[in-house]
Amino acid sequence: RHMASIKEIRTHIKSVEQTLKITNAMYLIASTKLRKARNDLANTRPYFDALRGEIKRVFRTAGDVDSPYFYPPDNNTPLEGTYGCLVITADKGLAGAYNQNVIKEAEKLLAQHPDTKLYVVGEYGRRYFDQHRIPIEHSFLYTAQNPTLDRAREISALLLDGFLAGTLKEIFVVYTDMESSLLSEAKSTRLLPFHRMQFAPPAKEKAVQEPFEFYPSVGAVLNSMIPSYVSGFLYSALLDSFCSEQNARMTAMDAANQNAEELLSALRLQYNRVRQAAITQEITEISAGAAAQRGTFGSEG
Repeated sequence: RHMASIKEIRTHIKSVEQTLKITNAMYLIASTKLRKARNDLANTRPYFDALRGEIKRVFRTAGDVDSPYFYPPDNNTPLEGTYGCLVITADKGLAGAYNQNVIKEAEKLLAQHPDTKLYVVGEYGRRYFDQHRIPIEHSFLYTAQNPTLDRAREISALLLDGFLAGTLKEIFVVYTDMESSLLSEAKSTRLLPFHRMQFAPPAKEKAVQEPFEFYPSVGAVLNSMIPSYVSGFLYSALLDSFCSEQNARMTAMDAANQNAEELLSALRLQYNRVRQAAITQEITEISAGAAAQRGTFGSEG
């Protein structure tokens, strides 16, 4: 009975050790991906910050500019009609509540405005909406695992086509913002149309003394800058989400590693006890056998 039990514990220990190898490898892969994505984010952010600054400068020069990308002046009320929503999830799970938090945010938006077309990044989101029979307008495969500026531009072009054609009145993005390694938050943000206040200069900033010349017009200059700004925002959202996913996976794998270590300690203790008991049992049986042999020989004498 003891020998079978020792074999079972040894098998259990091997299986936990195998799991620990996998979770440890996943932790290391996630940390490498996180480092690379953070670098990508740091390298591209200055360009889009500068672009935002230029858009602000246009507004400082010509505050009354008319553009299809902005709410009309003095009107910030939500528009009627179909909305578009880009939902950024991961391609796989094992990342704590990362995916569920994004889905919850998207469902909140759908509850508030049911006439919303979904554009989904990541296999997890695609599978979830399919299983729940929620129609998807477009699914972007493999973008979650490999966020690039080209892929952000591809998504941006599709959303802008719908927006400029008037089939999508407002566009939202549901993604995960990694504020720090300890804090990530799934959030829903309206991408288009912009509030003019988003680009309004601070009150204390002086107005431009010498007006700039815009060719062929202020509207044309602004309208050529906005698509780049939108694809930049989406690229940041993809990278931010990717960083958050890797961070969440590191946390989940770290917890799994600790659990496996604790389980291994308990199993090794149990293994030693059972083994000790088996040895003691054998010694007892040998001693009893020897004593019986001695008794037999003694009685023959």
